[in-house]
Amino acid sequence: MMAVTKRIALGAVVTALITGLAGCSGSGTGTRPGSGEQSAPGAEGNSPAAAPKGPVSLIGDGSTAFTGAQPKLPAAKRLKPGQKPPQFVVFSWDGAGEDSQKLFSHFRAVAKKYDARMTYFLSGVYLLPEEKKALYDPPQHSAGRSDIGFNDAEGIRDTLTELRAAWQDGNEIGTHFNGHFCGPEGGVGTWSVEEWKSEISQAKSFVKSWKTNTPALKGEAPLPFDYDKELIGARTPCLEGQKNMVAAARTMGFRYDSSGVGNQVWPAKKDGLWDLPLQLVPVPGRAFETLSMDYNFMFNQSGTTQGDPGKHAYWGNQMRDGLLQAFSRAYNGNRAPLIIGNHFESWNGGTYMRAIEETIKTVCTQQDVQCVSFRQLADWLDAQDPATLDKLGTLKVGQAPKPGWSAFLTGTAPAGEPAGSPAPAGPDRPAGRTADGSAG
Repeated sequence: MMAVTKRIALGAVVTALITGLAGCSGSGTGTRPGSGEQSAPGAEGNSPAAAPKGPVSLIGDGSTAFTGAQPKLPAAKRLKPGQKPPQFVVFSWDGAGEDSQKLFSHFRAVAKKYDARMTYFLSGVYLLPEEKKALYDPPQHSAGRSDIGFNDAEGIRDTLTELRAAWQDGNEIGTHFNGHFCGPEGGVGTWSVEEWKSEISQAKSFVKSWKTNTPALKGEAPLPFDYDKELIGARTPCLEGQKNMVAAARTMGFRYDSSGVGNQVWPAKKDGLWDLPLQLVPVPGRAFETLSMDYNFMFNQSGTTQGDPGKHAYWGNQMRDGLLQAFSRAYNGNRAPLIIGNHFESWNGGTYMRAIEETIKTVCTQQDVQCVSFRQLADWLDAQDPATLDKLGTLKVGQAPKPGWSAFLTGTAPAGEPAGSPAPAGPDRPAGRTADGSAG
């Protein structure tokens, strides 16, 4: 399976804690069989997708192909005057490789069960075999270097199987770039715009040339999409380097970025891309909020991936309940999209994977809720009247329009009430906002 080094960049995160808000993931997927990691529950009925049916136009060496419009991807619709916006929830995964834990395939089945679409941020080196690692020339590091290792033929085959099926299920394949370098010594936060362009180009190339790089897999079916067109968004390692990455990405077909830190308010564009950040959400029983990511809950609870087993169930419940509180204040308040980040990892006995699955089961089945990919969310935002988005952007965390949604989004209001006046249901910024560890 994946010959990937599992590594948590805690040193970089601790440094970030000292200076303020930190962000994103510091681990790779890729557990070898027999490593002792807890596996996910079985994904019964989640059979791999077959080769595309119908016309297939191979691209390059046949690693990818144009197979027509993506299936199971609903068209974005503009809100009608006075229409209450749906509650969007985005579940996203950093790294997105299939290893012995089988978490990619498991959560793909969970998404299908609850009619959810998700975004999988693929690390390009998960499609690059160890023996070809010298093909990766990372900025500020020697060729063949990666802080999350590389893969082997079996791991690449398994990951390809899930990527094909995920796309055919209507999910999005984004990027988590390649070597996952964090911190002040050559980390992504120190990279120039040109260095980011190189990293993005290489991430694309490993997806577009896996057949050439892994000859044993030449007989495998292509990925059923043109990655140059499919790739429209990303999340940076450790949430570092956003500014220069965005400056590079907006010239390379990207439409959004999810590398930031924000509150549960309606998103806006930043430097030409939709800024769709991880969000500060409640930590039940604690006086602070943390980022909406499994790593952040783990960091604040145990500070290690293998904490006290007696607390595993409590920690998972705390994450689940925090996410559900965040969902409720948006669903009953400003309807801002809820954005959640995860990793295919069994930290603290797999409790966060359970928490995420229970969250999906609870929220994606509710009325007016759409569990979508970032692509779908960006499509919906692009389809709206800019004036409507501006008005939605005036609502603070947890605030519902005082005159009601119909009046708020038509510019009318009951006598004596200013149109669009929101009810003061909560603070714009959570009280006690403190720095916390993050991963990505």
